[in-house]
Amino acid sequence: MVLVPERWAPAAGDVHIGWHTGPRSALRDLFELAEDSPERLEALIDQGRVLAATGGELIVGYLQLVESHTPGDVELKSMAVAEPRQGQGIGRALVERATAECRAEVARTLTVGTATADIGNLRFYQRLGFRPLRIERDAFAPADGYPAGTTIDGIPLRDRVWLTIEL
Repeated sequence: MVLVPERWAPAAGDVHIGWHTGPRSALRDLFELAEDSPERLEALIDQGRVLAATGGELIVGYLQLVESHTPGDVELKSMAVAEPRQGQGIGRALVERATAECRAEVARTLTVGTATADIGNLRFYQRLGFRPLRIERDAFAPADGYPAGTTIDGIPLRDRVWLTIEL
C-alpha cells in the first residue's frame, strides 16, 4: 500500500483517504468487486488515478477517476468498498473527496455510469446529488465479457445509466 500522506484526509471512523501511488495489483480484489467482466477489468485497472480508503494497514475501498473526452468533465470510472466495511460511509467519503479534488482542479462535472439493474448504486449516487443524464442500451453484453443471463436483484444486467453532478 502506498498513499501520499500529505494528501490524507479523515473519512469514516478509522478510515483515511489518500491518492494511491503504488501498484494497482494491490487493489485488484476491490476492482473485482466493482467489475463483473474480466476483459473490462484488465482494460480499466491501470487507467486514471485512484483514491484509496485505508483502515489501519488495509485498503478498504477505492475510487478511480479518469479524464473524460469532454473538457471539464471527469469520469468516476470505478469504485468499491470491501464487503465487511460497506454501509459505514466509506463510499460516500470517497465520492465526497473525489468531488472536492475535481472542484479544486476546476472540473465542471463528475460523471459516473452504473447498471440500470443496480438499484442500490442508483440510490447511492442520487443521494449524493448525481442526476441521470442518459441511458446506454446493451452496455453489458457478452461480447464485452459480461456473462449472459446475469441479473442484479432479479433485474437483467443489460443497460447503463450515466449520471452527472455539477461541480
